[in-house]
Amino acid sequence: MSESQLRARAVLKDVRRVVVKVGTHALAKKTGRPDYAALRRVVSGICALHDAGLEVIFVSSGAVAAGLEALGLKARPTDVNDVQMCAAVGQARYITEYVKLFLEKGVKIGQVLLTHADFDERRRAANVRRVLDHLVKNGIVPVINENDVVADEEIKGLTFGDNDQLSALIARLVCADALVLLTTVDGLLDGAGRRVPEIVSVREALKLVKTGQKGTLSKGGMDSKLKAVRIAAEAGANVVIANGRKAGILQAVFAGRDVGTFVPGRAL
Repeated sequence: MSESQLRARAVLKDVRRVVVKVGTHALAKKTGRPDYAALRRVVSGICALHDAGLEVIFVSSGAVAAGLEALGLKARPTDVNDVQMCAAVGQARYITEYVKLFLEKGVKIGQVLLTHADFDERRRAANVRRVLDHLVKNGIVPVINENDVVADEEIKGLTFGDNDQLSALIARLVCADALVLLTTVDGLLDGAGRRVPEIVSVREALKLVKTGQKGTLSKGGMDSKLKAVRIAAEAGANVVIANGRKAGILQAVFAGRDVGTFVPGRAL
């Protein structure tokens, strides 16, 4: 990484409000069962940011996958009612574990489940913003997920795509200084499999990935993340795509270290 790129990342040392999104594969085993070591690692990182005085909004995937495993299913269902059933079962698993892990660190959390309608209607969006503002200003970490239990996946365009778009919309709504997308790779990779340390054009970066690349448990992929990056960067948030499986990754990101792929705000 060049000196100029490191200087650009220095802005991350001075952020105040951040959105952290973690994907399904960074939290779950191949069966969909929550990976409790991974959960503890992510929670530890978020609590470290919280204890450092940052206002943290946490967007967590994994509910549908956890429901798959709990119900003995092998792959994500195609039937909407089955997906909703998995989400209902899996969300209960995750929030129960999060309450325990965050309380071990002395941090209170509040669950928030959202759908597209919460952003499409001005009154509802304003209410979401007020609620999130009030939670973080009182030292409570919002734990957010898409409300898959009521979201209708048969209506094209009314789901967020493994929470990537959801996290970007939240970052824009609450005027976050930064958005971190935690996945299972070290960031955006080029054609040779090397990490791209910084993106200066999201349009160009999209050419490096195949549309629809994703795992068997989730809806998203790197193209989904880059589209989310565009939303957040356009709103002025600095974005980092990083490996959520690595211990201390969030602390490294906000120390301005050379980890993940950094996208400065307004890099379209």
